[in-house]
Amino acid sequence: MKAIILRDAGSAEHLEMTELPKPVLNDREVLIQSKAISINPVDAKVRIGKSLYNELRSQNPFIIPGWDVSGIIAETGKSVTEFKAGDEVFGMVNFPGHGKAYAEFVAAPFEQIALKPSAITHDEAAAATLAALTAWQALVTNAKVSNGQKVVIQAASGGVGHYAVQIAKFLGAYVIATSSAANKDFIMSLGADEHIDYKKHSIDTVVTDADFVLDPIGGENIDPSLNAVKKGGTVIMLPSFFKEEIRVKANAKGVNGYYFSVRSNGDDMRHLATLLENGIVRSHVSKRFSFDQMKEAHLQIESGRTVGKIIVTF
Repeated sequence: MKAIILRDAGSAEHLEMTELPKPVLNDREVLIQSKAISINPVDAKVRIGKSLYNELRSQNPFIIPGWDVSGIIAETGKSVTEFKAGDEVFGMVNFPGHGKAYAEFVAAPFEQIALKPSAITHDEAAAATLAALTAWQALVTNAKVSNGQKVVIQAASGGVGHYAVQIAKFLGAYVIATSSAANKDFIMSLGADEHIDYKKHSIDTVVTDADFVLDPIGGENIDPSLNAVKKGGTVIMLPSFFKEEIRVKANAKGVNGYYFSVRSNGDDMRHLATLLENGIVRSHVSKRFSFDQMKEAHLQIESGRTVGKIIVTF
């Protein structure tokens, strides 16, 4: 099978197309023939030697990047009864471990995947994996956002953000979303109730009584995020670099503030599948690349200017 590997950290030129044997399944895995995979900022971070790179590289002679896949089951392990060959499935595989999704065939624990909704394409399904799971687990599992709460979603035009807006609305929240002015119409089309142009306004000059704030930025953005939430409210931050800083500052303000990282979870994938099937949540795919254009896909994700998601197809 064709696969893309990373032998050493570096630029997009370090992504190397090669031929590898198909994965050998254990009893609880399925073999997915990939139709589409999703590219995330963490993919580029691993490639340049940050995030999970050192852990993955210490355990493997090379890294097969990626975690998000949608495709067709080609084979099942002996203990798998929930899926069969021919099923169309999608999921985020083995995050934060070695997902090995940059390949024509991907071995996935059956507990981490779900049937692909018939109403959406493989592109749309692959998009709704790591990013959508992050939004779901932040809002539902951790913050427990509920009907009538005021929620602020920052970087709302991005991968995680555009799902978070839609999930928050599904939960019954009043949603205030930030982006540049150029993406306001897109943000409002997702169901946001208010828009803040982050280039003109710090969120804490507009909002001071939010129940929940999602902060995918960190750093200098921590203080505005904490100031925008009311006492007893919650701020969840996604960048790991600032997890201790937000904990200390949140405690001082009487706010629940902490770092959060997504985890593979098949039950959550099935919840998302239902929302996607019913049109409650939709994926916005702004860029599509072929598998042999992976370097270009990485340059796009590194630009920090992607609206919605980037997909690589087979």
